[in-house]
Amino acid sequence: MKLAVLASALAAALLLAACNRDEPASMPAPFALTQEAMGHYCGMNLLEHPGPKGQIILKDIPAPIWFSSVRDAVSFTLLPEEPKDIAAIYVSDMGQAPSWDKPGGENWIDARTAFYVIGSALRGGMGAAEAVPFATQEAARQFAGKHGGQVVGFADIPADYVLGGEAANPGEGSEPALEKGGGPEHHHG
Repeated sequence: MKLAVLASALAAALLLAACNRDEPASMPAPFALTQEAMGHYCGMNLLEHPGPKGQIILKDIPAPIWFSSVRDAVSFTLLPEEPKDIAAIYVSDMGQAPSWDKPGGENWIDARTAFYVIGSALRGGMGAAEAVPFATQEAARQFAGKHGGQVVGFADIPADYVLGGEAANPGEGSEPALEKGGGPEHHHG
């Protein structure tokens, strides 16, 4: 009897393992934006800046890395010195945002499936050119129609757009422009 129970349990465990092997690993859920969220590169409170935000969740760290702009979140994925064990990348769905100044705390979408408007007249959280994310291509096209720019997918955001973006008002509290191939300044505080 014990052998039959053990054999059944082993068979069930093997079946479960086989099923799990066929399914892709699920992404961790996004975190809600709170007063405690501080930008990875700028070290400032995300709620103090307008425009869309980003969060990256690494595979072995149960807390998000916050970004005051989508531009910075995309930069993180491109910089060789940053971790590559990314479990999920989320960005603000600006189609669901209350306003540009208040992009929302829970309207996160998968960054890799979002549609982005690059080259628009609006500037991101640190005053630099922004990649403005939307859940639908139609919402992105409507935004581009009002504010300029072009619609692209995550993989089509040019590296020099996020790594070499210029500041909107240099010298007025905006993030310094990045050298081509360089990364955002690290302000840990």
